[in-house]
Amino acid sequence: MANQGVNDPIHEPVNAGRRRFLTATTAVVGAAGVAAAAVPFIKSWNPSARAKLAGAPVTADISALQEGERLVLEWRGQPIWIVKRSKAVLDALPTLDGHLRDPRSENPEQQPAYIAEASPELRSIKPDVSVLVGLCTHLGCSPEMKAEIRPEPFDPEWKGGYFCPCHKSRFDMAGRVFEGVPAPTNLVVPPHHYADDTTIVIGVDPTQTNSAGAA
Repeated sequence: MANQGVNDPIHEPVNAGRRRFLTATTAVVGAAGVAAAAVPFIKSWNPSARAKLAGAPVTADISALQEGERLVLEWRGQPIWIVKRSKAVLDALPTLDGHLRDPRSENPEQQPAYIAEASPELRSIKPDVSVLVGLCTHLGCSPEMKAEIRPEPFDPEWKGGYFCPCHKSRFDMAGRVFEGVPAPTNLVVPPHHYADDTTIVIGVDPTQTNSAGAA
């Protein structure tokens, strides 16, 4: 039976005090110099708050998401980060394997099998689009995005990623955890699929949609 403790944020409720960052905002990510651009918070397609907490899927149109932007949604009371990664970020990810605790995404509890099998380093269906639960796997805090490839006080050779200021855990831009930090596992990749090239559905595996279509 899978452990549903602090290492399984999909099944754990989120402290209300940690959710105040869930706003209609986007953040700049990717290479330095990418300007921020507003991406509307998707809510017209989303279910009610009660349905979200019960696990209802959340659908978003990501056609306006540009390289270097992050879209924040909410699913099961948790933040879902959808990030369009730059080529520089994608090129940097394989160089980090020797610094990571689980570079090949071998922990089956942290992402669906179809994600690990298709892309263990990128941890995504589309190479440039990352989808993560934005909660640190240590104590459920919300890491900060530090996506620019530049020296940081906590890592002079930083290649972009996520930094949790609470206890200094670090993750790369695929959500893979670094060695020697308190967080024990990679950030969680939620079940998701693409209804079409620009429409993403959080909370439903591709196999579920195929089964529904065959019924």
